[in-house]
Amino acid sequence: MNGPLIPLGETGATCDGGLCEMPGADAATAASAPKLTLISFPTCPFVQRAVIALKERGVDFDVIYIDLADKPDWFLKISPLGKVPVLKVEAEGRAPAILFESTVILQYLDETLPGPTLFAADPLDRAVQRAWVEYAGSLLGDVYRLGMAPDRAGFDEARAAVRSRLAPLEEALRGPYFSGAAFSAVDAACAPAFRQLDALETVRPLDLFDGLPRLDAWRRVLADRPSVRAAVPADFREMFLGRLKAAGSFGTAAA
Repeated sequence: MNGPLIPLGETGATCDGGLCEMPGADAATAASAPKLTLISFPTCPFVQRAVIALKERGVDFDVIYIDLADKPDWFLKISPLGKVPVLKVEAEGRAPAILFESTVILQYLDETLPGPTLFAADPLDRAVQRAWVEYAGSLLGDVYRLGMAPDRAGFDEARAAVRSRLAPLEEALRGPYFSGAAFSAVDAACAPAFRQLDALETVRPLDLFDGLPRLDAWRRVLADRPSVRAAVPADFREMFLGRLKAAGSFGTAAA
């Protein structure tokens, strides 16, 4: 274990001895399901995807936080890429398995856990959703560059890139969620990016959603969803902005 344990959101984890148990699963599900342990960093948007998916399915899982600036040896041994999220799956009668990469984790959870799936049943619809989950990763990369920009020129360039990345989503989403009435993996993948933009906007106006009314409505619906709200620590905004400010972010300096 490395780093503090932090409760996840309003209905989030109960922590004891370094592990956090998430509420939501009934006794029958808990008895038959594998033990799931998510290795995490409190502000990582890719971890949030996995937490959202787990919360949507209502299963118990444990969380271990690490410090990505000081990765423990045990973590480096199980994470080939040295990144989070990592999901440890301990199923009865099998050796523990380690899953890495958030999209792989989302797909595994969809294929094995009870409850509504986040990927469509139809193969073509499912492939379309997977493509947009990948697109959300590119959006997160642009948002990261926006947050980390050290000066006005870099900030303006990154802001323009984010705006360009958002425009295709306006055309593709059906509403109220990306694929229509049902919450999907694309929603889980995009919600963390919108959360970061919302945090940045508390310091400096971004005006990224001007002229994108459907996208603006979508991000507000996502922000209100219980699984999305509970996917981060209660002090996420302070932690997120604090890390950017410590890195010399132009975006976190008062406008």
